[in-house]
Amino acid sequence: MRSSAIDTVLAFMRAFHEQDRAAAEALMHADFVFTSPQDDHIDRTTWLERCLPSADHFDTPGVTLQIVETDGIVLHRYEYVVQGKTYRNLEATRVVDGTVREVEVYFGGAV
Repeated sequence: MRSSAIDTVLAFMRAFHEQDRAAAEALMHADFVFTSPQDDHIDRTTWLERCLPSADHFDTPGVTLQIVETDGIVLHRYEYVVQGKTYRNLEATRVVDGTVREVEVYFGGAV
């Protein structure tokens, strides 16, 4: 079990960028739900099939700008590079019993 919800979120992001499916699955709640402007409340199986393999889309792993836990949600603002352009996103992640239960991604524009 992780020492904190923030540690769980950072470990989940690391598993995504390293394409470590076993680590990602170990961190996912059985009732995992993921929402972004491109995905509407997809489940664990769909995320593993559709989203996990997309890490090669990024030029570099995300860099955390701010991360805080408030009211049971971890808010994680980060930036990343795609095709030479820098973008910023915000994720609101609910962690339950040391696992990622729900992720909501809000896309930012190019910086």
